[in-house]
Amino acid sequence: MAISPSRNAFTVLRTHIVGFALAAGMTMAPHSSPPSDERVPLSTLRFKAVAFDYLVLFNPDSILPRAEALFPGKGRELTNLWRTRQFEYTWLRSINDRYVDFSTVARDALIYAADALHLDLTEQAERRLLDGYLDLAPWPDTLDTLRALKRSNVRVIALSNLTPAMLRSNADHAGALELFDAFVSTDENRTYKPDPRAYQLGVDRLHLGKSDILFVAFGGWDAAGAKALG
Repeated sequence: MAISPSRNAFTVLRTHIVGFALAAGMTMAPHSSPPSDERVPLSTLRFKAVAFDYLVLFNPDSILPRAEALFPGKGRELTNLWRTRQFEYTWLRSINDRYVDFSTVARDALIYAADALHLDLTEQAERRLLDGYLDLAPWPDTLDTLRALKRSNVRVIALSNLTPAMLRSNADHAGALELFDAFVSTDENRTYKPDPRAYQLGVDRLHLGKSDILFVAFGGWDAAGAKALG
């Protein structure tokens, strides 16, 4: 099953996931977690594992303040164009079978965005912005939701285009390393979502049937790719 939440990721995420995981009758107030001694039996759940796209868990706009500090009045425009070009570059590289890892894609997209906006992207500014992908801030309910899933015996993995180093660094920065069962980067088989082989990595890592895994996408195209795999 695949779902795609809104940009405020956990508004929808809590409905689809926490509601399932707490199917035994526990209730949750906004931004709260269930009592630590309560656990939902596996037999009550509709799925056994959740595979998250990383932007469902970590806010990509975390980079905006440093972009605005470097380029006053242009931060939002730069980050929007930069992110759009990242997606486009991954799709083009997948179609043409010309893989490079996401750190290279991010750099190429940043150079394009800065040039398009006629911004003077120094080597120092480039590094500062790229380092933003190592310490993205989690969405407000990320940690509570991951903890709720862990208490409910639901396995949790990240399934993302980001590099392995990016995945671990962001989780470590947020104090969430122990809340994941695995960090799965599409770099493992040199693919990018929505290539079916990218989603298959999650199935192979979890050793579960596709119907036992809930994939949570940040974008509609990502949810469509996961759904196409089954």
